[in-house]
Amino acid sequence: MTKNRFFLLVAAALFLAVTASAQSVNYDEAAVAPYTLQDPLVFANGKKVKKSQWQERRAEILDMFQHEMYGMLPPKGDGIFLETIEEGPTLHGQGTRRQVRMWFRPDKTGTKVDWLIVTPDNVEGPVPVVLMYNYAGNHTVLPDEEILVSDAWFAGLFGEQDHKASEADRGKYNRDGEKTVYPVGTLAARGYAIVTATYNEVSPDPYMAEVKDGVKLQDSFAYTGIFDLWGPRDPSRDDNTTSLMAWAWVLMRAMDMIESDPALDQNKVILTGYSRLAKAALIAGAFDDRFPVVVPVQTGGGGVPLAKRNYGESVATEVVSFRHWYCRAYDKYADNTDAMPFDQHLLLSCIAPRGLLVEGFDEGWFDTKGEYLAVKAASPAWKFLGKKGMPNVEWPDDYDMSGIGPFLGYYHRKGEHGIAPLDWQLMLDFAEGIWKARK
Repeated sequence: MTKNRFFLLVAAALFLAVTASAQSVNYDEAAVAPYTLQDPLVFANGKKVKKSQWQERRAEILDMFQHEMYGMLPPKGDGIFLETIEEGPTLHGQGTRRQVRMWFRPDKTGTKVDWLIVTPDNVEGPVPVVLMYNYAGNHTVLPDEEILVSDAWFAGLFGEQDHKASEADRGKYNRDGEKTVYPVGTLAARGYAIVTATYNEVSPDPYMAEVKDGVKLQDSFAYTGIFDLWGPRDPSRDDNTTSLMAWAWVLMRAMDMIESDPALDQNKVILTGYSRLAKAALIAGAFDDRFPVVVPVQTGGGGVPLAKRNYGESVATEVVSFRHWYCRAYDKYADNTDAMPFDQHLLLSCIAPRGLLVEGFDEGWFDTKGEYLAVKAASPAWKFLGKKGMPNVEWPDDYDMSGIGPFLGYYHRKGEHGIAPLDWQLMLDFAEGIWKARK
């Protein structure tokens, strides 16, 4: 047994023991207690929202998520400072590859994020964009030998040894047979660019069980990297910026980059990702209204599913297993979700009237029915703002697309955790319907 494999088994055992003691995980629909959701169209003081007041209500909701769940959104700061460090042909001459280094200080010191940008050569620019983080490094997206292997610290989610990215994984997620694929060639053939970076370069993402010098890495090491821009954390506050908010903040800086790039169409951007990176994409899309289409895939708890539903992953398991993802104010809801003055449908509503497609799969821990119910509860915000909401359908079967409307939609499928070819097809079709509606 390898050292990495042994560590993963130990971490999994500790995870199960701790989360079980915090709260037994419910997979029984009959055991879901009644709950009450706040109306996205009613202010916290009980007054109904007028159409002219939507941005005020949206700000109120986002403020609540900052102080109660994800921590504070950092200021924009000095901006971004970009340099192209490599450029060349890719996709057998059908695309152009650029590696763009993003700095956050004018003197180009401190944290950097390397973005891989691939644009099609058969389409005149500017071209629409898929923006997303990747887990295991830019070199896993394409087999090109020129793509740099990141020197970031990796959690080991995908078999990286000793927290280092692996050369052996070059092009891995561009191959058939993987549960997640980055179909760069297919995207280029449909006229899309892809803009991607590994989230590990933004902020480390340690496992719950990892400890160094007696200190949990989730309580210390997680707040390095991009956090160095913002100075020491204030121990007296319970709403300090979290890793999820930091990852979302850098996606917003990626949008700054897209706006400055004449090859890319800032008005046709799909922001996506899966699992924890879907959470980051969802948060960025809710807080920054420049993203025209947001497609979170299989977010799990703390993303799209309703917390008050108490099915699968829960607040109690989230605040124990992923302490660096949520601010300490969120801890008080671990055993008392009824006291929450918000739930995830309110975050979804902050994307209205832009495009939002939620893609789920059949794994109880991820509570895809809770995703459906969150989308349904957020739908009035789209109608309120003059767009069609989610179609009025009951809980759909696998692969039933009847829940996908022109601006808001939901579907789920069988299979494994990741972004599969069908997920890509549906998100592109959904986005293109929105592009056409603008004409």
